[in-house]
Amino acid sequence: MIDIEQKMNSAILHYEKEINSLRTSRANPSMLDSIVVDAYGSKTPLNQLGNVSVQDASTIMIQVWDTSLIKSIENAITESNLGINPQTDGQIIRLPIPKLSEERRIEIIKIASEFAENSKVSIRNIRRDFIEIAKNNKKTSNLSEDELKRKLDEIQKITDLNIEKIDKILEVKKTDILKV
Repeated sequence: MIDIEQKMNSAILHYEKEINSLRTSRANPSMLDSIVVDAYGSKTPLNQLGNVSVQDASTIMIQVWDTSLIKSIENAITESNLGINPQTDGQIIRLPIPKLSEERRIEIIKIASEFAENSKVSIRNIRRDFIEIAKNNKKTSNLSEDELKRKLDEIQKITDLNIEKIDKILEVKKTDILKV
């Protein structure tokens, strides 16, 4: 049962990474994790081109290491769907995080809910795979009907716990997004 827990935990970690990339009213460096920049002839994650830090509650600061990339970084940020306009000052790019409109908050909550639903589907697919393995074990080895039932119950319990975790993470994020 360790395998199923590991697979489900990695699905939840992926979900947390996705949901942390969503924009709230507060500055958070993980908002920029999904942004890739055309640099040195390939797509490079933004956080590998400079120091990303939070200056204050409403400003993210990027100290770019190679000033020749500033235009490319600005373009990548502008083209992302974050709705942030970069402000350049020498080799520092400041990203003022504007307050979210009620309409935009609702859109972001819908996106967060989609991420949650996709993660639940992943968890259920993992459950299905392990149920299949348990049923095949019953056929190939002499697994009793009771042992199979116990395994299936344990798989279901682990699944329910992980789906509950996803719901809790989503609720926390919704509260964070709705906070003015």
